[in-house]
Amino acid sequence: MERETVNALILAGSRQGKQDPLAQHAHVSHKAILPILGRPMIHYVVQTLSKVNLIEKIAVTIEQQSIVKDILPEYIQYLPAALGPSDSVIHAIKELGTPLLITTADNPLLQPEWVEYFLNEAERTKCDIAVGIALKEQINSDVPNTKRTYINLSDGSFSGCNLFLFRTPKAIQVAKLWQKLEKHRKQPLKMGYLLGYQIILRYLLKCLTRQALKKRIYKLTKAKTHFVVMPWGQAAVDVDKPEDLTLVNSLFQN
Repeated sequence: MERETVNALILAGSRQGKQDPLAQHAHVSHKAILPILGRPMIHYVVQTLSKVNLIEKIAVTIEQQSIVKDILPEYIQYLPAALGPSDSVIHAIKELGTPLLITTADNPLLQPEWVEYFLNEAERTKCDIAVGIALKEQINSDVPNTKRTYINLSDGSFSGCNLFLFRTPKAIQVAKLWQKLEKHRKQPLKMGYLLGYQIILRYLLKCLTRQALKKRIYKLTKAKTHFVVMPWGQAAVDVDKPEDLTLVNSLFQN
């Protein structure tokens, strides 16, 4: 049976239209066009996605397509960036449908093999939404000189890999939950109310598991979530800080 093709979206806009601190540091308008070995960062992401046979359309969401249009292939589709990533994803799902693979412009280490593994694992589980993660032990083993942000659960600490697959139409409900959480990201009490205080308490007491988190997401959205554990620690390395840029440049040179 022939596999269903997937469309892909690269998030390249700035949150609420504000210039990213790293872009400001590098004197460019958007982080997406930060140079790595002389090429804009987003170029590497597009190049990788173009090599994945299952991917049909590749779209970029950004405030103005002129920012990247001259440096990307002509077949790239452009969507206007919304105020935040969740809003942009919801708009993209309505425009491009599902299944929709989401990644970010600051994910230049992304490899075709990683994307194919992620898509295959998501398909195998028949989930509604898949989220790519890398375990702390894997990251420390593969990239010992990086500092990542970890979600610490009782069954392991992990970092996100900027890989999401909104596999079925049900997945848009997760994007809508994300949208609500994003609006209250500076108001912990409201976020706790949305997720459920029991989940927050279990997290604080370090007794929350991935399975319990998936069950809670299902209860809130009726969408089945699957965490795809990536066997490459480098998959969790994106470019958020100047030291990340230094690290990525060194990894490309090795």
